[in-house]
Amino acid sequence: MTPVDDELVLGVPEIRLRPFVDRYIGYRERADVPLVRRETAGAFVVLILGWGAPLDVADPRSAERGVERVDSFVAGTFDGWCTTRTVGVGEGVELLLTPLTARRVLGLPLAGLTNRAVGLGHLPGRWLEQLRHQLADAGGWPQRFALLDAALADRLAACPPVDPRLDWAWRWLTASGGRGGVGELATQLGWSRRHLSARFREDVGLPPKTAARLMRFQHAHAALRAAAATGSPPGRERAVDWAEVAVRCGYYDQSHLIRDFHQFAGATPAALLAARSPV
Repeated sequence: MTPVDDELVLGVPEIRLRPFVDRYIGYRERADVPLVRRETAGAFVVLILGWGAPLDVADPRSAERGVERVDSFVAGTFDGWCTTRTVGVGEGVELLLTPLTARRVLGLPLAGLTNRAVGLGHLPGRWLEQLRHQLADAGGWPQRFALLDAALADRLAACPPVDPRLDWAWRWLTASGGRGGVGELATQLGWSRRHLSARFREDVGLPPKTAARLMRFQHAHAALRAAAATGSPPGRERAVDWAEVAVRCGYYDQSHLIRDFHQFAGATPAALLAARSPV
């Protein structure tokens, strides 16, 4: 059998799509034994369009939230970590979408996908399944990224935009790095906190307070990845002042940061760094 070289290719969407999708991630990898990865939670939606070895996605909190033996799936906003498992040669494209972009692209409120991974067959229409076949048959990554550009542009043009007030709220929360207060956000919109929470749960999949926590966690997790990339020998990793990271990322104190790492990544930041596993 001809060996399969691992490959990771980044694609930049055409300019009109960049407000919605910052990049495409094309991949090919071979796993001769089961490859299990721990995936962190985040304020985003994951879309995998694959045509290689199937994957299992499992949430340790509930078996019903996962999916088995699929090469393509969408994972809604998660407020906890999960795992993926595969063996064989996997190939596909991964997209990370903001919840409101996913709301338009998928054509359904994200409340039904909260803490769930589902195969493409559970989504409305068959356009993603057709796109998956086109990607598999394409001659290379440039052709695949061009297909994604065309399909996403058509989809966004055909779907009505989200409520501009909700879009503004998401941008406001993002710009603050998750540090903006939910009460202040509701006041800015002229909504009650209850109405703001209901709108977020329906269209984002999570209440605004949880979305803000995930944004703060993502900034802290970026600090972990930066520390893991220093190249220090095992056992001599660069010391990280996690109390300083906690303050910089908007946490009340270091214990709140560690709590979020437990929930969203499954381990403390120090343990992840020592294991050289930023997840």
